[in-house]
Amino acid sequence: MSMPDQIHPPQSGNAAEFVAHNDDVFGRIASRYDRLCDLFSFGIHRTWKRRVADIIAQEEWQTLLDGATGTGDIMLRVLEKQLPASRRIIASDISPQMLAIAQGKLGQHGEQVRLCQLDMHSMPDIASESVDAYSISLGLKICQRHLALQEALRVLRPGGRLIILEASNIRPAWLHKAYLTYMSICTPAIAWMATGGDASAYKYLLQGVREFPGAEQLAKEMQDMGFSDVQFERLSLGIVAVHTARKPL
Repeated sequence: MSMPDQIHPPQSGNAAEFVAHNDDVFGRIASRYDRLCDLFSFGIHRTWKRRVADIIAQEEWQTLLDGATGTGDIMLRVLEKQLPASRRIIASDISPQMLAIAQGKLGQHGEQVRLCQLDMHSMPDIASESVDAYSISLGLKICQRHLALQEALRVLRPGGRLIILEASNIRPAWLHKAYLTYMSICTPAIAWMATGGDASAYKYLLQGVREFPGAEQLAKEMQDMGFSDVQFERLSLGIVAVHTARKPL
């Protein structure tokens, strides 16, 4: 499992300038992560996760790799769609503490789910062109997205589907600015109280939301990287967007 050696400049695509082995923030907040998601989004994240789970479940795949499974919320929703028994999910995350919580949620689904500790930048344990679908939910802004997308392109079979849920840009622009102002004021206060003063629990979130590209720019990056059939759907006015694309045949 490889990791970047240092924080990379913004042009590398690391919107949050976050490096996992420099700050194990997700390990520290794993037990409170689901509650923090509810607090930060006032519960709206549940709607986003249901939508992306619907998109994933409707795709025709036999093997799905989830690149930032976190506590397993979205994969649990996918599995609740009563998938055919032949379908397999590889639920991965860089944080063992997150995976431990995901195991508690997903373990009941037995052989349909395999949990793996993987770094989205480089996944040598996953063979090239070996998965039919690859999903990344709310993880692209805290990694070097160009490396993560290149790795997604590598592991997908030709014709395979990429599904991404990530921060986006609200329209009109003035409303997006107002949203960022709200985030910069309220998020630190909420996180400070919820985590007992762990400042890093919100620092990367704010940085990532501010610096992550809008839906149109991310779609262009995906096209330039070699993906085809790139589309996106804004949710909650554009607070987040679901992007889909295919690896060309």
